[in-house]
Amino acid sequence: MINLYADYHTHTIYSHGKGTIMDNVMAARSKGLTEIAITDHGIRHFSFGVKKENIIKMRQEIDNINQYVEGIKVLLGMECNVISSEGDIDMTDEIRKYLDILLVGYHMMVLPQSLKDTWNIYGLNYLNKFFSYNTEKVEEMNTISIAKAIEKHKIDIITHPGARIPIDTTYVAQAAAKAGTALEINSHSSAMQAEHVKAAAKYGVKFVINSDAHRPQDVGNLSNGLRIAEEAGLDSSQIINAIK
Repeated sequence: MINLYADYHTHTIYSHGKGTIMDNVMAARSKGLTEIAITDHGIRHFSFGVKKENIIKMRQEIDNINQYVEGIKVLLGMECNVISSEGDIDMTDEIRKYLDILLVGYHMMVLPQSLKDTWNIYGLNYLNKFFSYNTEKVEEMNTISIAKAIEKHKIDIITHPGARIPIDTTYVAQAAAKAGTALEINSHSSAMQAEHVKAAAKYGVKFVINSDAHRPQDVGNLSNGLRIAEEAGLDSSQIINAIK
């Protein structure tokens, strides 16, 4: 049986979540978790990106919670975005120094790095989504951009791989395994189904089961991800937030 102690993907009012940091922390603790990460959206996410001036405020708030709230450890993270075909992400050294954990996902509502990247991220993916345009080429482009991001940056978790765009899960798994990056089994989107997990696991990659909560009441809701992991035959040693 797999038992989880942490939820490393939660959102707050600092992006487009509905609760405060403390709301999420209390929800996690009430469900028996001993660790939680606050991972609001990266700075180039349209409308929902964390404002740079709030990062220090979030760091101070979390440090204060860790000092006075018992029974749970709180991490400050960010769910950054892939913003180019070359694997660039919306993270700077200035921001990174405040973070405990770095998540990266492929989102469509971002400000790309260049006009070419705008076409690759939006144009080709939307053409493929609505008209099945050149699916093989689009999948290859998406896959390589994520793999390059893993190679270029020290990323802890790739969020919801394949949730919004087609990718080759096994190719990403190989890059992630080599870099020590975990692939997320997202309890909310369920993009990584058992067959994808099984295929990725062959390369020795680690996984993480997260809620992707946008409301405090959804923090720690990990049962859907647990079901997928168990269907895929994973054990606790393959999941970074499982009790060993």
